[in-house]
Amino acid sequence: MLVSNPKRSLKRGSVSAIQQTLSAYWRLTRMNRPIGIYLLLWPTLSALWLASDGRPSLHFVAVFVLGTTLMRAGGCAINDFADRHVDGQVARTRDRPLATGELRARNAVWTFVVLSLLALALALTLPSPAWPLLLPAALVAFLYPFTKRWIQQPQAVLGIAFGFGIPIAFAAAKGEVTGLGWFLFLMNFFWVLAYDTLYAMCDRPDDLKVGIKSTAVWLGDHDLWVVSVWHAVHMVGWIWIGLSENLGGLFWLGFLVAAGLVIRQMWRVRDREPQVCLWAFLNNHWVGFSLFLGVVGGTWI
Repeated sequence: MLVSNPKRSLKRGSVSAIQQTLSAYWRLTRMNRPIGIYLLLWPTLSALWLASDGRPSLHFVAVFVLGTTLMRAGGCAINDFADRHVDGQVARTRDRPLATGELRARNAVWTFVVLSLLALALALTLPSPAWPLLLPAALVAFLYPFTKRWIQQPQAVLGIAFGFGIPIAFAAAKGEVTGLGWFLFLMNFFWVLAYDTLYAMCDRPDDLKVGIKSTAVWLGDHDLWVVSVWHAVHMVGWIWIGLSENLGGLFWLGFLVAAGLVIRQMWRVRDREPQVCLWAFLNNHWVGFSLFLGVVGGTWI
């Protein structure tokens, strides 16, 4: 007769518990869904390439890639802390670690603090003109999740939070935020409004039930044409940049791909089906990536 080894069973149980905890933190920081990293990263890198005349240092690229990843992960943690009492009532979010009880509220807060400090340590290796922008960037990232209870347009706060990498990139590369840097920041603001409203349209029925505010709820039946206008403002802005910065033919190729993707998104979401709206939101990763490749090509040639 075989007798199980209690020490071995205990060891297996400990390993399993560690794996479950690590999995919970991985999902808390949304590392299993990197879309937010991409949506932050592509405009930030585009700004860095433009500010560096197409030749950014490897140090700058590494800082912005790692810093973006850390801040987005921390932002997801504080977002789940803010939404811990409502996530369980929303179909898309009911499996998040705080909603299921896998992690506690304080775990999310400490995760935000630790990741933010790591991102700050990285950012402090950038030239000093970028430093004054670091605290406002962290503050807006912290405040955004709570604005869903205070204002009808929390996506506007997200637009500011998701764009802060742009002026930081200009301050690091040029020693100041030029007019082009602020223009890019403004354009990105409209892009964030567009894609995050599409994202909010997925949750609109649940948000109405639990009292969460969003531009999708606020706009109601006007959502699609307003999102189309925001997308158009963003793309027209890139036309102006392409012309004013004398970007080469590869930029216009990237721009045309991005414009085609936006047109396809707005055509497909015309019936407001939640899964299609989610697809459109995710598809903006490719919009940003196409524009970034266009900027790299346009500043290289």
